[in-house]
Amino acid sequence: MFLCKINRKKICKEIQTCVQRNQIEKKNKMEKKKKVVPKRLQGKVAIVTASTQGIGFGIVERLGLEGASVVVSSRKQKNVDEAVEKLKAQEIDAFGIVCHVSNAQHRQILVQKTIQLSFWLEFQRYGKIDIVVCNAAVNPSTDPILSTQESALDKLWEVNVKSSILLLQDIAPHLEKGSSVIFITSIAAFQPQVPTAMYGVTKTALLGLTKALAAEMGPDTRVNAVAPGVVPTHFASFITRNSEVRRASEEKTLLNRLGTTDDMAAATAFLASDDADYITGETLVVAGGMPSRL
Repeated sequence: MFLCKINRKKICKEIQTCVQRNQIEKKNKMEKKKKVVPKRLQGKVAIVTASTQGIGFGIVERLGLEGASVVVSSRKQKNVDEAVEKLKAQEIDAFGIVCHVSNAQHRQILVQKTIQLSFWLEFQRYGKIDIVVCNAAVNPSTDPILSTQESALDKLWEVNVKSSILLLQDIAPHLEKGSSVIFITSIAAFQPQVPTAMYGVTKTALLGLTKALAAEMGPDTRVNAVAPGVVPTHFASFITRNSEVRRASEEKTLLNRLGTTDDMAAATAFLASDDADYITGETLVVAGGMPSRL
């Protein structure tokens, strides 16, 4: 009987938490509709990797709403087509290209097609590259670092770090003066812990890459990073689907909530715009006040 009462209380509390969360998410959606998005990126061309869902789609959508012509990319044609359709429904100038960032030929085609689109009447605003957002990432293992298989280590390095460097090697000759490169790192970069320890280490590497490339690509190109906190997307579902783990993550923030894709997109758009014209080599932490220093 006593246990039944405890379980009943626990279930009621979880239901109440879910209701409150749904109310907050509904409120956020309503506020999003009311917001007037500035047109800071008109005439710009942006490439966003892994941009058919989650944070990547949120970013490409925001850049498009601010006036940029956007190139959507992802591994699967179906996902690319669906994302482009959603963007065009909002009158965003969008084009989609299949690109697995670990594939050298795919990276080259992504860049070449973006440049060649200038010869297509429908996409006359393309033919240059102003904004690059490196968002692609994987987390194939939740093991402690010393228990992580070599194949998983290789994949983590290949996708999360190396592919961004190789993509930028292809893109760099085509970047306009005043261009912007933005890496999507993570709050996990500052204190990598299981179950995202090795993933976090690769994101720590992006902090250093941001500093190094800001010096190498300046003054014509600014290089910055956005470090998202916990955002309930498919990628982070192994964290957010557990109500207790999710609640613990919320309590680590000073705002008592998880982040949204809109939060990350707004920060990225700011760094891509002229409003951040005197900012380079920096990482903008968007994590609701979670501790974020190395």
